This record gives sequence, structure tokens and C-alpha cells, in this order.
Amino acid sequence: MNPTSSALMAGLGLALVSGLMNGTFTLPMRYLGRWSWENVWALFIVVSCLLMPVVIAAISVSHLREALMAAPTRALGIALVTGFAWGFGAIMFGQGVSAIGISLGNTFVLAISASLGSLLPMFVLAPGKLFERQGEAIMVGTAVALIGIGFCGYAGKLKERRHQNEDAQRKMVGKARPFWIGLLLCAGSGILSAVFNIGYSSAQGIVRSTIRFGNSAFAGSNLVWLLMLSGGAVSNLVFCAYLFKRNRTWRKYRESQAGSFYALTILMGLLWGGSIFVYGAAAPKLGKLGPAIGWPLSLSVGLLTANVCGILAGEWKNSSRHEWTWMGAGLIVLIAAIAVLGMSAALN
Repeated sequence: MNPTSSALMAGLGLALVSGLMNGTFTLPMRYLGRWSWENVWALFIVVSCLLMPVVIAAISVSHLREALMAAPTRALGIALVTGFAWGFGAIMFGQGVSAIGISLGNTFVLAISASLGSLLPMFVLAPGKLFERQGEAIMVGTAVALIGIGFCGYAGKLKERRHQNEDAQRKMVGKARPFWIGLLLCAGSGILSAVFNIGYSSAQGIVRSTIRFGNSAFAGSNLVWLLMLSGGAVSNLVFCAYLFKRNRTWRKYRESQAGSFYALTILMGLLWGGSIFVYGAAAPKLGKLGPAIGWPLSLSVGLLTANVCGILAGEWKNSSRHEWTWMGAGLIVLIAAIAVLGMSAALN
């Protein structure tokens, strides 16, 4: 079913808001250097993957238990397994960003996630549209986004080469790692982040089951997120528990000046968790290929926002004109990609 123009505009607006939230959620990590990585990540996961999904699903889904019982077993399994796999990607993301910085870390993660997370759902949801006007527009928009991501990544590499000991990098939370290990961690995170959207696209049987009990598609998406994020929380919290035991860092939660760290980490969780639920509200409004359109659109806005935040936070201070040229070109190309992906939503 084709979306109405008002639904389409609402979907595009929500996808943009989702990207803004996704692009800003890592910013508080810059100010959490006294906490170990596991202190930040465990609280972040509890807020974004356990508390938020439970509260939102409980509020928005009527007959929640009945909808779950009636949902296809295959869809339930896909949601849990892909969520669990995504959890390892989230671990890699947190470790990778600590190693190479917000701007460059987001670049590699989002490049891989945007391409795989857009194209594979098209094969799942509507393979026949792949070479029609809308499918071609989505592929063009995704390709343009990858070019912009590549430009931003190259700018980040130039910056890293000249400023390996930059203060902004040293103050990031987490253990110092070689640059190439950070890149590998972010690449793995990008692949598993794409699995997140693929799982959402493949678990639409849960949404249909929820609708049969008088709920909206948005409520159905919230139920999918509840399962997927819960699965992801398991892998994340098990890893954090291992680090707590090895590093004996539980005590940092009891430090007298930890209040601001709690607040900043909770803010991280609310921003990222909120971006997922806002994306879940956007995708159904963008038509049958909503996940294929909304995912790269949201991630492109997220990368644009993350790089602007990195600039404002001082990650690019003292950078050369050559570096700024590549970064500026990347941001302009990303804006073009956002425009192409936005227009593709209207080509139903």
C-alpha cells in the first residue's frame, strides 16, 4: 500500500529526527573519561535496551502477551537471534569509537551498515522492486551516501595521521588501542549493525500479529524492538560483567562525584534508544520499502550530525585546509544523499 503524502512527510521527518538523535548520542562519551568503558556501556545498555523497550512496549501495545503468543515462531526467533548478534556489534562499536574517535568511528560503522542495511531488506521485502524506479533511486541514494561517507572517512584518516596524540582522542572513555584495531572493530560493528535492520525487516510477522489485536504498526514495531534489544542486551551485559570482574571497576559506580556520569550515560541511552523507536515510527510511513529507505536516510543524517558534533567538540581543531576540504566535500555529498533518499520515498 502506497503511503499518503502526509504520512510520507511524517515518515521522512521522523527519519531525520532519528538520525539527529543517533548522531549525537556518543557525544557524552567525551566527558566520561574517569569511568571505565564497561561502567558507561553497562548503564547505557540497561537504559536503552531494557528499560526503554519495556516501558514503551507496555504503554503502546495492547494485549501484548496475546500478540506475542500469536506471532510466528520464525519471526520471534529472527528478532531474538539478530538482536543478540547486533549486541556484539554494539560492543565493537563502543570499543572502536574509544580507539579512533567519534567522527571516524561513526564513518566506518555507518558506511557498512547503510549499504548492507538498505539493500538486503529490499531483497527480503520486495525483490521485484529492486530494478524499478524506486529501487534504483534507493540504490543511487545509498551509493551517494557511501561516497560522502568515504570522503568523511578520508578526512578523518588525514586528521588521525597528523594528530594521533590529540587531546580529544586521549580523553575518550576506554582503553587505548592501536588505530588498525579500532578500524577492525568498527568494520565488524557495521556488519552486525546492518543485521539489526535486516532482522527488523524479517520480523514483520510480529507487527502483523500486533495489528490483529487492534494496535498500530508503530506499536508492532515497538514489540519487535523489545525482543531485538533484549537479545542485544544479553550479549552486551555478559561482556560488561566479565570486564567488571577482571578490572574490578564496579566500585566506580559508588564514587562520590559519579552523579554527573550517571546523568550523561543515561542521556546517551535515551538518545540512542529514542532514535530506534523514532525510526520504528518512520519506517511504516514510508511504504513497503520503508526499512530500505529509512535506514540509510537515518544513518546519513546521523553521520552528518556526528561529524558536526565532532567539529564543535574540538576533534578537528588545528586541522589543515586539506583535511577541512575533504570533510566539507563529504558533508555536502551526504546532504545530497539525504535529498535523493528522501525523494525515493515518493516513487511508489
